Amino acid sequence: MDIIGSFREKIRGKGLSVVLPEGRDERIVQAARRLKDQDVAQPIVLGKPQQIEAAVEKAGANLNGIRIIYPKESDKLDAYAEKYSRQRDGIPAVVAKHIVVKPLFYAGMMVACGEADAVVGGVASATATLIQAGVLTVGLIPGIKTPSSYFLMVIPDFLGEKDKPFIYADCAVNVDPTAEQLADIALASAVSARRILGEEPRVALLSFSTKGSAFGPSVDKVKEALTIARAREPELAIDGEFQADSAIVPRVAAKKVKSESAVAGKANVLIFPDLNSGNIAYKLTQYMAGAQAIGPFLQGFAKPITDLSRGATVDDIVATVILTLGQLPEKPNLIETKREPLTVKG
Repeated sequence: MDIIGSFREKIRGKGLSVVLPEGRDERIVQAARRLKDQDVAQPIVLGKPQQIEAAVEKAGANLNGIRIIYPKESDKLDAYAEKYSRQRDGIPAVVAKHIVVKPLFYAGMMVACGEADAVVGGVASATATLIQAGVLTVGLIPGIKTPSSYFLMVIPDFLGEKDKPFIYADCAVNVDPTAEQLADIALASAVSARRILGEEPRVALLSFSTKGSAFGPSVDKVKEALTIARAREPELAIDGEFQADSAIVPRVAAKKVKSESAVAGKANVLIFPDLNSGNIAYKLTQYMAGAQAIGPFLQGFAKPITDLSRGATVDDIVATVILTLGQLPEKPNLIETKREPLTVKG
C-alpha cells in the first residue's frame, strides 16, 4: 500500500479534525465533502456564509453534516482574542480581536486551543501569510526559530528499490538560510522524517563538496550548520558536507567518504544549502525520475500547520490532509520526547 493509502487507513474513523480556513474556494468544499464521506477526517470550514454558498454552488457539492464557522460571529472569538492577547505580550484586546477574526488566524487559534487537530490552507492565501499566522498562534517547536518546508519525494525505482521515499528540505520557504537556520531546517526535517517515514532519519547536508573536496563560502556554511546541529542533537544521525551522490549511493560513498559515517550512501533526508538548489532538485526529480512530489509541508511548528499550492487540486488537498493528520502521534512519542528541544506534543 502506498504511503497515502496507509495513512488513510491509519486515521479513518478516528474523528481527527482539520480546519480549512478558505471556505470561499470550491476546491475546499469538494475536499471537505470527500473527507467527511470517506470518514477520513472531520473538516471544519471557515468563511463568510455568502462566500461559502457561492463556493458550494460552483463545486456542485454540499456541506451537509460539516461544521461551518463564520469567525466574525463565533462565540469563541472573544476567548481566542483574550488568549492571543496574552500570548503576544498583552496587546490590546481590540487589536487581538481584529487579528483573530481573520480566518487563517482563527484557524490557528482553534488548533492552539486544542479544538482542532490541524490547519490546512494556502489555496487562496500566500505561504508567507499562512506561516505568519502559524507562528503567531500555535508557535514553533521549542528551540526552533526557523519555519521551513519539506517535500515527500517517492522515487518509483531507486537502485532497485521500489517507491523509495526521501525527505527534501527546504524547497519552498527559506531563500538563503544562514548556518543557524540551516541547522534548524535539518533538525525540524528529522522530526518530520520520523513521523512520515516511520523510520529513524539519516540526515545529509548537501553541497557541491564532499568532506573537503572543494572550498567556498557555501561549503563553510554547510560545515557550520553541521556543527550546530550536532551540538544540539548529538544522537541524531546527521553528516556532511556531501555531494548528492555521496549521500544516497553506497558505492559512491565508499569511494568518496573515507571517514566513518552513519549517513553517507544511505541518507533518507536531504538538506539543500539554499532554495535555488532545493527547488531545482525536487522538480528535476519529479519530472525526470517520474517521482511523486507530495507537499510542500510546513515544519517547525508546535502543532500542524500545512500549506497548499495555489494550484492544488481536490485530490492534492485530500492527500495533504491525510498525510498531515497521519503524522499525529497516537500517544506520546518516547523517541521525540527525550530529544529536547525538539519535543512536539499534541
